[in-house]
Amino acid sequence: MPLTLYIVRHAKAEDRSILMTDHSRELTPDGIVAAARIGRYLHDKAVNPNVIISSTASRAKDTAKVIAEQLGFDPANIQLDDELFDGGPKAYLAAVNALPASAQSVMIVGHNPDVSYFSEFLTHQSVGSMSKGAVVAVTFDGISWAEVSGRTGSIAYEISPKQLPQDS
Repeated sequence: MPLTLYIVRHAKAEDRSILMTDHSRELTPDGIVAAARIGRYLHDKAVNPNVIISSTASRAKDTAKVIAEQLGFDPANIQLDDELFDGGPKAYLAAVNALPASAQSVMIVGHNPDVSYFSEFLTHQSVGSMSKGAVVAVTFDGISWAEVSGRTGSIAYEISPKQLPQDS
């Protein structure tokens, strides 16, 4: 059975300010709505991750939580990885390579440009710069999480909140 990795860029966050650290920036109301819409889209596609891993930054954790709620995944079970905040694509690969063999479907929530670079590294397909709240679904056939590396995956689909139809 193929493995599926959902790579998510956090949704729209507050602008940087001298009054807060970059790590503590929160989602904007529009970001919360966008994350919920992406979560609902994934729910409708029967996405059911065994594991959700998020950067420890507030905006990533909140994006992961909102999506998890839409998917029926207990937000208390989201795993936090401090290395995903500013650790570069190598941190994302380390998190994926450490996943349990029992997991077939995994979501990882983080930051640009790392998530875009990581998606392209895994697939050798062009992603460009992922927009806020976007998801790239990558599948891996015939390998374990520990064997995931460059050019081992294929993009199943990409979706961003802007591509979803507006609710009427």
